[in-house]
Amino acid sequence: MAHTVAMALTDRLPVFEFAVPCEVFGIDRSDLADPWYDLRMCAGEPGDLRTTIGLRIDAPYGLDEITKADTVVVPGCYRASQLEPPPDLLDALRDAHRNGARMVSICTGAYLLAAAGLLDGRRATTHWMNAPDFAWRFPAVKVDPGVLYVDEGDVLTSAGTGASIDLCLHIVRLDHGAAVANEVARRMVVPPHRDGGQAQYAHPVAGSDPHGDLAPALEWARAHLAERLTVDRMAAAAHLTPRTFARRFRDTLGITPLNWLVQQRVRVAQELLETSDEPVERIAARVGFGTAANLRQHFHRVTSVSPQTYRQVFRRRPRG
Repeated sequence: MAHTVAMALTDRLPVFEFAVPCEVFGIDRSDLADPWYDLRMCAGEPGDLRTTIGLRIDAPYGLDEITKADTVVVPGCYRASQLEPPPDLLDALRDAHRNGARMVSICTGAYLLAAAGLLDGRRATTHWMNAPDFAWRFPAVKVDPGVLYVDEGDVLTSAGTGASIDLCLHIVRLDHGAAVANEVARRMVVPPHRDGGQAQYAHPVAGSDPHGDLAPALEWARAHLAERLTVDRMAAAAHLTPRTFARRFRDTLGITPLNWLVQQRVRVAQELLETSDEPVERIAARVGFGTAANLRQHFHRVTSVSPQTYRQVFRRRPRG
């Protein structure tokens, strides 16, 4: 039986935040996993529903379908809905959660989950521009404005716009495994997992590199992944003290330098597994993990699959 995903729709929806769940859950991908999702458009309030650019939305289902769904997705919403959510919709969200549904918000959809009381005492995120207002309006929520999404098990929230892709692919990964999620990402022509958090996108300086004075260190580290890299060595490449470098790295990218290194090494390992016949032991040495055991451990933690499984799924013929 297909996993039912109910989209709780309000008037004047942002187009992108509405479209991404439709792309991920609404397109038939039963060639990847059968059954796939059953996406249902549910009117969260009476009257005609439109996007912010005036496109009319056909929502044949009502609030009852929300309460019966396996997963409920609340996409980003217009400011009026953030400040005064439809009371009947909030009741339906509470009922769905009580009935065991997985609750998901995209961008400012977190306002509706918070208004329903579903984020109290939980860690959550929303678009970085809304984070101060959101934290002020919902002091019981542990707002984390620096991440792309937060998974609290039965309640998941994403940051703004593009982060909706990250969260929706994460959900596919939870339900069907990393290989299926990665293939969906390939078909959407997006990375299956992005490095860092939304802190790297907040208030960039016009005309400058988004990573600022960290850019030379990042480029240097990518070119020396096979070596033993430390925060001290990366800080030296950035001409910063280790303490300043670590703090600025976290503020800019949303993760620690060592976590970033692990992600970079796994990404290069993925490429080598896809495009070469090199044994896992050799790949481990080339990307700086040293041993095959270390590679397997970090690779599985980042991708949820083993290097061998990844190679079987994504193996490509090397060029030339």
